[in-house]
Amino acid sequence: MKHRRGFNPLERMSAHRKALHRNMVTSLFRYERIRTTKAKALEIRRSAEKLITRAKVDSVHNRRIVSSRLYDEGMVAKLFTNIALRMKDRPGGYTRMLKLGERPGDATEMVILELVDYTLDIEDTSGKQAKKAAKQDSKKTKNVDNGVKGTP
Repeated sequence: MKHRRGFNPLERMSAHRKALHRNMVTSLFRYERIRTTKAKALEIRRSAEKLITRAKVDSVHNRRIVSSRLYDEGMVAKLFTNIALRMKDRPGGYTRMLKLGERPGDATEMVILELVDYTLDIEDTSGKQAKKAAKQDSKKTKNVDNGVKGTP
């Protein structure tokens, strides 16, 4: 039974677990999307949502609390100036988990943990594909012009 168990220790010592939380939450705020195991994602989500809730009110006290949990000052600034402002009207549930299936080596469930308002840069990839297609078309026309030298 799971009575009086406040968190999942993830089979790590406390210092290792705290470092894991700090690193993964920092990565989540930096990239806004990370790929990890389901057990880690459930724990990281708790930490990340508490920090985002703190960051919604920009005060010296909240900045100091968040800075004590995140060691990267750039991510603290991004959290308060960018991420928290985007989540201002949302009452909670700042992250989502997308299931990926099992990892081949040990059958651990893998998920993508991302911020709710994360969007893929689909326009960039479609722009690259359009440029690539245009480049291939120009090569084809050059090849056709070169092959027609003998005809009037």
